[in-house]
Amino acid sequence: MSTEKTQFPIIQENAELQWQKIASNIQAYPIIEQYQDDIRHVLGLSPFVGEIITAQPKWLADILTHQWHLHADIPQLCELLKSQLTGVENEIKLCEVLRQFRQIHMAALAWRDLTNQQSIDVSLSQVSVLADALIMAAYHWLYDHLCERHGTPQGPNGPQPMLILGMGKLGGHELNFSSDIDLIFAYPFKGETDHPRKPLENQQFFTKLAQKLISALNKVTVDGQVFRVDMRLRPFGESGPLVAHFGALEDYYQDQGRQWERYAMIKARVLNPPCPYRTQLEGILQPFIYRRYLDFTTLDAIRDMKRLINKELRRRQLTNNIKLGPGGIREVEFFAQSFQLIHGGREPRLQSRQLLIVLHQLVALKLIDKESIDSLIEDYYFLRKAEHTLQQFNDQQTQLLPDEPWPQQVLTRVMGYLSYTDFLDALQQVTTRIHDQFNQLVAEPGDEQQQQDALFVRCKDAWVVPMTSPEFSALFAPELSPENAEALFNQLNDFRQNLSRHRIGQKGEDTLAKLIPELLYFMLKQCPGETLVLFPRLCSVISAITGRTTYLDLLHENPSVLKQLIKLCARSEWITEQIRSFPLLLDELLTPLYLQQQQTNISLCFAEYTDELRQALLRVDPEDTEQLMEQWRQFKLSQQLRIAASDISGSLPIARVSDKLTALAEVMLHAVLKSAWGQVTDKFGAPVHLKEGEYGFLIVGYGKLGGYELGYGSDLDLVFLHNAPSDSVTTGSKSISAQQFYIKLSQRIMHLLNTKTMAGQLYETDLRLRPSGNAGLLCCHESGFSHYQEKEAWTWEHQALVRARSIVGDSALHDSFMRIRQSILQRKRELPALVNDVVSMREKMREHLLDANAEGLDLKQCEGGITDIEFMTQFWVLGYAHQFPSLIKWTDNLRIIDTVAEVGLISVEQAQALQDAYLTLRDHYHQLTLSGVKLASQTDALNTIRQRVSALWQACLAK
Repeated sequence: MSTEKTQFPIIQENAELQWQKIASNIQAYPIIEQYQDDIRHVLGLSPFVGEIITAQPKWLADILTHQWHLHADIPQLCELLKSQLTGVENEIKLCEVLRQFRQIHMAALAWRDLTNQQSIDVSLSQVSVLADALIMAAYHWLYDHLCERHGTPQGPNGPQPMLILGMGKLGGHELNFSSDIDLIFAYPFKGETDHPRKPLENQQFFTKLAQKLISALNKVTVDGQVFRVDMRLRPFGESGPLVAHFGALEDYYQDQGRQWERYAMIKARVLNPPCPYRTQLEGILQPFIYRRYLDFTTLDAIRDMKRLINKELRRRQLTNNIKLGPGGIREVEFFAQSFQLIHGGREPRLQSRQLLIVLHQLVALKLIDKESIDSLIEDYYFLRKAEHTLQQFNDQQTQLLPDEPWPQQVLTRVMGYLSYTDFLDALQQVTTRIHDQFNQLVAEPGDEQQQQDALFVRCKDAWVVPMTSPEFSALFAPELSPENAEALFNQLNDFRQNLSRHRIGQKGEDTLAKLIPELLYFMLKQCPGETLVLFPRLCSVISAITGRTTYLDLLHENPSVLKQLIKLCARSEWITEQIRSFPLLLDELLTPLYLQQQQTNISLCFAEYTDELRQALLRVDPEDTEQLMEQWRQFKLSQQLRIAASDISGSLPIARVSDKLTALAEVMLHAVLKSAWGQVTDKFGAPVHLKEGEYGFLIVGYGKLGGYELGYGSDLDLVFLHNAPSDSVTTGSKSISAQQFYIKLSQRIMHLLNTKTMAGQLYETDLRLRPSGNAGLLCCHESGFSHYQEKEAWTWEHQALVRARSIVGDSALHDSFMRIRQSILQRKRELPALVNDVVSMREKMREHLLDANAEGLDLKQCEGGITDIEFMTQFWVLGYAHQFPSLIKWTDNLRIIDTVAEVGLISVEQAQALQDAYLTLRDHYHQLTLSGVKLASQTDALNTIRQRVSALWQACLAK
C-alpha cells in the first residue's frame, strides 16, 4: 500500500474519502472486514462503484462473495431477470427492476475488472450478455402486456413477434462498459391484432411496443438508466418509421441501402431466440452485406467515412480520442470490416460478427500475415481495456483521455504503468502501429512517387488532354519510336471511341479516368517494346469488364494486380482471352503466390487439387446442381490460370505442366461422377447387383488424358464401361434396367461436363473412341468392349488403346479393362501389315488435317512432328508387345520410349534424341497455344529436330 501511496497519491486520497462515506453503512456486514483493502482499492479507482455501494450497501456483500455472477448463458440470465419481474404490474416498477438489475451486475463486473479477476475480452462479452438479457426481458414483458390490451399481432402463420437487431458492438458481443446500444426493429408481415373489438394494425402495435421498449431502457429515473438507445441506423434514419415489416426492409436495402449501412450491418445480430422469422430476417440482410463477388468499392467507401470522421475530429478538436482518433479502435474495426465486405461473399469464414474471429481468419486465408494480426489484436485489446477503464470511472460513455489528475492516475494504475507519461508513450506506440496497418489498407492507389513521376503525369495527359498524333509522339518520345507512338495513339483513340458506346455510369467513368493512366504507366514501365500487341490485349480485357465496375475497382485499387495482368497479357494471348471471357480470374491475381506452382508429381497434384476443390465446395449445397457446375468451372479456370502463369514464367517444364493439367482433369472427373451418380440414383435407385460403395462403372481416358499429356483447352477422349448382369434392374420406385441406368449415368456425366454456364464448359468431350464410334452405345458392357476390340476394331483403334487407362470407377472394372488392354496390345501382329496400317492412317490424317498452303509450321501434323512420334510409339507397342510385355506398362510417350530403348528396339541415344524432340515440339506447341498462334515459324533448330524424327520414322516404318 505504501508504494501505491507514493506512486498514486490521488487514488489513495479519494479511496479514503469514499471509504468514509460508506463505512458506517456497511458495518452490519461482517464479511467487510476481511475485504477492506480490496474495497478501498476499488473505491479509489471507480467513483461509480462507490455510488452504487453508498446507495445499496447490502449489495456489497453479494459482490464480494460473487453472488452476482454474470452467466455466460444468456437464457440463464434471462430466467434470473424474469423471476425478478414476476408480479411486476406496471411500467414504473419494470423500469425500477431493470435498472437495479443492471446496476448491481455492472458494479460486480467493474469489481472483477478492477481487481484483475478477468481479462478484457471476458468483460466485453459479459456486458453484451447482460445487455441481451435486459433488452429481451423488457421486450417480453411489454409485448405480453400490450397483447393483453390490444390483442396479439397476426400474420399468415399466426402470432408475430418483433425482431430486435442489435447493431455495432452489441451485435458483435463486444459492448463497452458504458456504451449506448444501436437497435433496429422489424416485424414479419402487415396485418392486425386479434382483438375482438378494437384490433390495431400491426404497424401501430409494433410502433407502440418500440416506443415503450426504448423508454424502458433509455429513460433516466431515480434508479439511473439501463442503456442509452440509438435508433438512427434504421432505414431512413431519424425520418424513417420506428419499426418496419420485412418487405419494407428488404426493399430499402435492395434499392437504397448505402455503403456505410453495409458496414453497420456486418455486426447486426437478431437478439430474439432462434425461430423461422429470425432465419428469414437474416436471409434478407445477408445478400445486402456480402456480395458474391470480390467488392473493392468498399475501400472508396471506407476512405470517405474516414475523411468524415477526421473532419469531425478536427472540428471538435478530439485529438485525444482513443476510439475515433488516428490508430484508434475504429480503425481496427474498419480494417477487419473492409476485408469482410471485400472477401466475405466468397469466404464464409469471414462472415463473423466478432472482430477477433475475423482477424484470425485473415491469417488462415493468408490475406494478412500472422505477426501483423497478433500485433493488431494485442493493440486492440490495449485500447479496449483503456476505454473500459475510462468508462468504469464514472459509468460515462467516453473515449477521451482525461484532463484531471485522478482519472489519469486510475488509467495509469489499471493499465500497469508507473506514470501517466509512460502510459501515453505506450499508447502512442499502439496507435502508430494500428494507423500504419490501416493506412496500408486504405491508402489511395498509386503511391506518391508514382503520382509525381513525370511519365505518370504524361500518361494522365494522354488520356484526358486532347492532342494530335505528332503531339502524342513527342510526349512519349523517350519511350516509343515514332511508328509505335503513332500506333498507340490510334489504338488509344479506338479504345476511347469503343468505351463511348458502353453505358457504364458516372462511377465507372470516374474509375476509368484513374485506371487508364495507371495502365499506360505500368505498361510503358514494364513492356515499352511490346505496346503494339499488348495494348489491344489489355483493351479487350478492360472492355469486357466495363459493365462490372467491381473489377475496374479491383485493378485500380491493387496496382500489383494491374502489373500482373500486364505481365500475363504480354506473354500470352490465351491467358488474355481466358481473363477477357471470364473476368472472375482477375481475383486470382490478388495472390501472386498462387501463381507460382510447385514441381510436384502427379499424385501430389491430384491430392492437392482434391483438397482445394473440397474447400471450394464447402459453401455450395451439393443438391444445387447449377451452383455446383458453376463452382467446378470456376475452380478449373482458376487452377488452369495458375498453371499457365507458372508455365510462361519458366518455373514449370512442359512435362510438369501436362501432369498438372491431367491431374486437374482427373479430379474434376471424380467430382462429376460422384455428383452424377447421386442425381441418377436419387431418381431411379442403384442397380441391385451392387454392393455398398460400388459403381459398377468405369471412365476410361484415351489420348492426351490417357497419356498424361493434356494441354490448355484439350478435350477429353472418354469411354464409359459397366459390368452389370443383363437381368439387373435398379432399386428405385421408377425402376429401370441396369443397361438403361448406365446410359442415363453417362448422359448425366456428359451434361455436367459439356453444358456451358457463365464460366463456360467444364471440358469438351469426345466419345468417338467407344465401340462402333458415334453409332455405338454411350456406355458399353465390359464383355461387349472386349468382343469389339477382339473381333471388330481397326488397327487405329488398337493404336488408341496404347494410351488408354482407367481414370475413375470400380477396381474390379479397372482390372478387367487392364486384362482386355493387355490381351489386345500383346496380340502378335504381322509387321508388314501393321506398318502399312499405321503409315496409311498417318498419311490420311496428314492429308485431312494439314494445310499445305499455310505460311508456317503445324507442329502436330508436319513431317517429323508430334503426331509422327506418337505413331512410332504406338507402332512399337503393337508390333513388339507380344515379345516384350513391358511395352504396355505405360500410356505416356516418354516412358514408352524409355521402355523401347530398354528392350533394344532403338538405341539409348536414339531414345534420348526422340524424347528431346518430343519435349521441344510440345513445349513450342504449348507456347503457341498461350500466344494464340496456331503455326510456328520455320527455324533451323526446328527443322533439325524434324529431320531427326523423320529419319527414325523412315528406319522403322518405311514401307
